Amino acid sequence: MVRLENVTKIHSTGTAPFAALKNISLQVNKGEFVAVMGPSGAGKSTLLQLIGGLDVPTEGSVWVDGMELSQLGETKRTMFRRSKIGVIFQNHQLLPMLTVEENIAFPLYADRTPKATIKKRVARLLDQLGLKDKANSFPSALSGGEQQRVAIARALAIKPALLLADEPTGNLDRSQGAELLKQLSRLHREEELTLIMVTHDPYAAGFAERMLMLRDGRIVDECSAKGGDIRELMENLFSPLDSP
Repeated sequence: MVRLENVTKIHSTGTAPFAALKNISLQVNKGEFVAVMGPSGAGKSTLLQLIGGLDVPTEGSVWVDGMELSQLGETKRTMFRRSKIGVIFQNHQLLPMLTVEENIAFPLYADRTPKATIKKRVARLLDQLGLKDKANSFPSALSGGEQQRVAIARALAIKPALLLADEPTGNLDRSQGAELLKQLSRLHREEELTLIMVTHDPYAAGFAERMLMLRDGRIVDECSAKGGDIRELMENLFSPLDSP
């Protein structure tokens, strides 16, 4: 589903070039839930941008759902992203002038999906995410957790091959964050979603099947939930990050 081969990303802004990612190779299988962790500046956001087709590597190749994004021009990458990749941000980025159901439907209207299909798909997502009673509400009337659930529904509206989540619980309190993670985990199982989540929160990473640890632009460690709870491995993985 997702494959990176010898990916390096160098940012040229500022006084000197900076390597945000250094020779990264990675594979995420179809239906897998992977968490990416690491300290600030480790390269997490850059990695997500490359996988999401928002940027291209300086060296190496990025493949998503059989397409080599790193070889596509910006227009074709945008078209691919709109049809294949759903993204959830830390800030929900809902359109304030649209209702909940209109926000969910927005990417479908932009893609000229038939109205009957839009109505059916939006109704299903409202039900799946417990938002039926909020369908006609505006974002300003929702709690932070509800706003993020709408953002999840909007990301899923296109039936993406890949779902990317960038710190999805970053602006939520612990209770709201836990509920959102349970929703994401349930949807991952029920819909067989391929999900990559960037997070700084060990609790959030514990919902994933596999965790990758980034530091200084490299994958320095990883662990799998198979054979035990991934959260039990966090202390060992994080101890090097706390050292000078």
